[in-house]
Amino acid sequence: MSTETTTLTPSGRGEPTVDQGQSRRIVLGVQEPDDMDLPTDPLPLNMGPSHPAMHGTVRMVLDVEGEKISSVDLQIGYLHRCFEKESEYATYTQIFPYTDRLNYVSPMLNNIGYALAVEKLLDIDKKVPERAQYIRVIVGEISRITDHMTCLGAGAMELGAFTVFLYLLKAREWLYEMLEEVSGARLTHSYMRIGGVSADLPDGFGGKLLDIIGRSRGVLEECGKLLNKNRIFRDRMDGIGIITKEEAIAWGITGPVGRSTGFDYDVRKDHPYLVYDRFNFDVAVGSVGDNFDRYMCRIEEMHQSMRILEQALEQMPAGPVIVDDPRIRLPAKSETYNSIEAMIAHFKVIMDGIHVPPGEIYSFTEAGNGELGFYIVSDGTGRPWKCRVRPPCFANVSILPKLLPGLFIADIVPTFGMINMIGGECDR
Repeated sequence: MSTETTTLTPSGRGEPTVDQGQSRRIVLGVQEPDDMDLPTDPLPLNMGPSHPAMHGTVRMVLDVEGEKISSVDLQIGYLHRCFEKESEYATYTQIFPYTDRLNYVSPMLNNIGYALAVEKLLDIDKKVPERAQYIRVIVGEISRITDHMTCLGAGAMELGAFTVFLYLLKAREWLYEMLEEVSGARLTHSYMRIGGVSADLPDGFGGKLLDIIGRSRGVLEECGKLLNKNRIFRDRMDGIGIITKEEAIAWGITGPVGRSTGFDYDVRKDHPYLVYDRFNFDVAVGSVGDNFDRYMCRIEEMHQSMRILEQALEQMPAGPVIVDDPRIRLPAKSETYNSIEAMIAHFKVIMDGIHVPPGEIYSFTEAGNGELGFYIVSDGTGRPWKCRVRPPCFANVSILPKLLPGLFIADIVPTFGMINMIGGECDR
């Protein structure tokens, strides 16, 4: 069959001609086939650590074919803090400020996890006063909410929803201010102590917190109206970065990322600690395991944390907030500054350390990103022989080289955001 084509000449003029066989076009004397499906080599592309979506804490070296990812070399370690080695040279009480810098978005949860591990080694976990246990639940659940608000706010902003970012960070600041009233610090609290907490809740704390919970629920409702049926947001989230339940179990993925796959596992329910067995709350579980499920799990978990907070404020009894054992308990500051005996006791606990009996323990809690574990080996001195951390987002991030190939470059942004890597926790 004859095909009428236009052949371009170097002068730029074209005349209709009749070409027998395959149609071709000539551009400045160079022949090119019309079919441009030519084999191409993958293009290496560096993404991070300075890329804004990588948060300065991870680097991905991608092989891309056009916009599609063919392989991922994930490189962590840009925020390595030597937590585990530093802990071997600090006394048990001196380690608390180090735990703050693990997941620095919800440091109270790190404080709690570490304190529980040491208390189990000391065999005093059942002796911690009830009020201290309730306070730990309260500050921990506030921290969980701030963790999820930061994750979802930053994730929404990276997809262009800047208003959602401002709304969620506004609510997060309300809660940060409450924690600041409790500990005196905005972010790195060091509020826990072996055997309890450093100080009781301030006067009027419960009323202020209930008011903030009500306002925060309003913020979550506003954000839901902005995102849940937003065409751009749903197109970027639905069906992207799917993890199956079997993959979550095989890779050790826990927390909202694991539960989004249908893996119904929450340490607070399955292995209750503190006083979590006294509260009525639900575990948010997804079904698809994509980015949108991870978003919805975190939204629902914030609502459940608010339910726990309301119940804890109602149930919390009066009483002491730390064990009454001078070998463990730090004396009050007023005593330390005015009594030689209290000053010596303070010095012994801080510098010589609490002498923990020889042994080993693995203690785990439900942190913002999943199961946070501390494996501690004691040699009977005031310093741990070994303090190993099981950070939840290390396992969550590990699946990315398997998860990302086949997706597009733009899909990395929401997927990495909903995995919620925290560099201090992942790199330790």
